Amino acid sequence: MQDVHAPRIETTRRHFFRDCRVGLGAIALGSLLNRDGGLLAATSNEQPTRSVVQAAHVPARARNVIFLFMAGGPSQLELFDPKPELQRLDGQVIPESYVKNKRFAFLKKDAKLLGTRRRFSRHGESGQQVSECLPHLAGISDEIAIVRSMATDVFNHGPAKFFMNTGFERLGRPSMGAWITYGIGSEAEDLPGFVVLQSGPRGPRGGSPNWGSGFLPTTFQGVPFNGKGPPILNLRSPEGINSNRQAEFIRAVNDLNRRHLVDTGDPEVATRIASYEMAFRMQSSAPELMDISQESQQTLDDYGADRSQPSFANNCLLARRLVERGVRFVQLYHTDWDHHGNQGTELEGSLDKICGEVDQPAAALIKDLKQRGMLDETLVIWGGEFGRTPQGEPRDYLGRDHHIEAFSMWMAGGGIQPGLTLGKTDDLGYYPVEDRVHVHDLQATVLHLLGLDHLKLTYRFQGRDFRLTDVGGHVVEKLMS
Repeated sequence: MQDVHAPRIETTRRHFFRDCRVGLGAIALGSLLNRDGGLLAATSNEQPTRSVVQAAHVPARARNVIFLFMAGGPSQLELFDPKPELQRLDGQVIPESYVKNKRFAFLKKDAKLLGTRRRFSRHGESGQQVSECLPHLAGISDEIAIVRSMATDVFNHGPAKFFMNTGFERLGRPSMGAWITYGIGSEAEDLPGFVVLQSGPRGPRGGSPNWGSGFLPTTFQGVPFNGKGPPILNLRSPEGINSNRQAEFIRAVNDLNRRHLVDTGDPEVATRIASYEMAFRMQSSAPELMDISQESQQTLDDYGADRSQPSFANNCLLARRLVERGVRFVQLYHTDWDHHGNQGTELEGSLDKICGEVDQPAAALIKDLKQRGMLDETLVIWGGEFGRTPQGEPRDYLGRDHHIEAFSMWMAGGGIQPGLTLGKTDDLGYYPVEDRVHVHDLQATVLHLLGLDHLKLTYRFQGRDFRLTDVGGHVVEKLMS
């Protein structure tokens, strides 16, 4: 019997590929349109919205990413980049040659240099230098690569977070997690491909555009999970609605949406179908995922996790549980690292407190992934949107301003060379003098490790092809094992 829908399905397919032109995500949706005789599956248990993993551009070293985002800008000079000359010149005005034609968020150009009050030691066979603020991380120094020569373009928090996450300083571009799930899909059947977890006193500046899908179909955006209570708001069925009635409702709504998809060719209609079906499956998968009481007491103790309170420690453990279930990109935001020198935001007790919140869990995550044989295929990234100045701020307590010229991040697993210290800054920690790594270089390298060429992963929007790395970016070969 002739399929009466076939001509309209082909029209839908042509319209979609005309609009998307290039991009592996378009192929993924095309495969969904081809499925089961050309229509998206009619029943919620067939998982038609699961992204299909596409052929890689290059051999992949990693399968998943966990990005530990330290919102506010951690001070590299207190944590990873000791500077004896800065210590010697503590209290002196920085030479004008360093600051000529430079702009700062708060500092004046005659601000005095500030040496750190923190002690550094070498650790492990690699001799990585890590400060006393991060003793647990120091204990796994042979597993991580520290990049001391990071650089960015933007010195205010919101735009700088957009730049690190989306490759552009203004909102509206797809985030890295969205690009990755668009490019290679997800292996999670009952969970989103991109999940966001938050901890700390407030959310990150800039909010949801940091994990948005921009002009990509919204099915690729990050899905925030709550650390306490229902994992996702409004996920539970209303009173009196059992699973059978819920399934019938979703089938009926999706049938109407499929007809609208065939008529319009609008990929956002496919996203709407995907959302209904994913929400239905997550009604059982999400609560099970979030129940960390299933973990052994030893595992909870290793992370410093507490069943009764949401925390960064809990989120690190959840990140491992998510990638175990095939989630492609997990991003943890922890605030507040903005240590200017006011009470509660200084480089003394406040820095100790926030380092204490993240040090043990981050180290435990690396050890746990390695023990389970998952570290080789899971890329872990730790860092913020920028660093801190070698000059101190003239406030009541010790603090530093925003610094874009040089800062530090660390990475582990997923093809990264363990025990490596990459890059070098000048004697004051102001500029990179070896192996400068721009934000776009970091993004290009992350994509490369996942099997994606940052020059080829593009999406046509408003007449031009866009990519995560905009018009820059080079793969940092030295970072890879």
